[in-house]
Amino acid sequence: MSHTPVMLNEVLNGLNLTKDSIVVDLTLGRGGHSKEILKRIPNGHLYAFDQDEEAIKESKKILSEVASNFTLIHDNFITLNDYLAFYIVKGVDAILIDLGVSSPQFDKPDRGFSYRFDGPLDMRMDQKGNHLTAEIIVNTYSYENLVSIFREYGEHKFAHRIARKIIDAREVKPLTRTLELVDVIKSALPMKELKKVGHPAKTIFQALRIEVNDELNALKDVLVESLKALNKDGRLAVITFHSLEDRITKHTFSEVSAINRGRRVPMRLPAHEDKPPYELVNRRVIIAKEEEIINNPRAKSAKLRIIKRNGGKDER
Repeated sequence: MSHTPVMLNEVLNGLNLTKDSIVVDLTLGRGGHSKEILKRIPNGHLYAFDQDEEAIKESKKILSEVASNFTLIHDNFITLNDYLAFYIVKGVDAILIDLGVSSPQFDKPDRGFSYRFDGPLDMRMDQKGNHLTAEIIVNTYSYENLVSIFREYGEHKFAHRIARKIIDAREVKPLTRTLELVDVIKSALPMKELKKVGHPAKTIFQALRIEVNDELNALKDVLVESLKALNKDGRLAVITFHSLEDRITKHTFSEVSAINRGRRVPMRLPAHEDKPPYELVNRRVIIAKEEEIINNPRAKSAKLRIIKRNGGKDER
């Protein structure tokens, strides 16, 4: 199954690749970005991570058609620096993190990500290494914990009503299927809410997926590890798809760069002596062009932020 990479040209331009670049794609998916990256680094090397074993297998076929200078790693991206040490990579020139769930994952009912197809309530990115599933969450978490997840990760104003309906439903019988959960969610919402544009279960499924895979904590960790791994002038590009991810990325980038610090370099000092270790490449977030959104609707919510390492000391 194919997956169209979001903002491909913007990513390739933003990473500022050379023929010798050492690149890490921390979210390989079906290799859409990685395939094009490989074409631009004939003398370099690509290290690509994914928790999904099927994604690794499919991408290996796709990337092999282009080049052989790549290494695929079936593991969580938070293990980045462990693997760089294992492969004796002292620094990298470009890192990409694309936080979107790939189209094949959404479209395969048995993965449980989709609220449009019937399937098991799974939602695990790594089906072998992770034992927590959406089914376990909806059938065992307390009312208070469900409300917290739906409010924090789904930003849903009817979190209380949905959590109560789930508790009531599971007392009759356990919830095991995606469309069962969709029906429960719909039953908790007023008609005015059901008539709004967009699927009524979207943000609740998002919240469950984030909880299953501990996505936000993993993102915080991997941003720090990625920044540390960059060579001088190396770049990190992050594509987010909802406000929680973008907020974390924006805050982390702002924290390590000069932007929003309120600092000024005294005129008596050369600028480089007070230069922060990192610098924003794009001060305004990059969004997909209208033409791309028409051809790939999933690009509509995507936001791209890019930062580069100036070579200053990273004191974190």
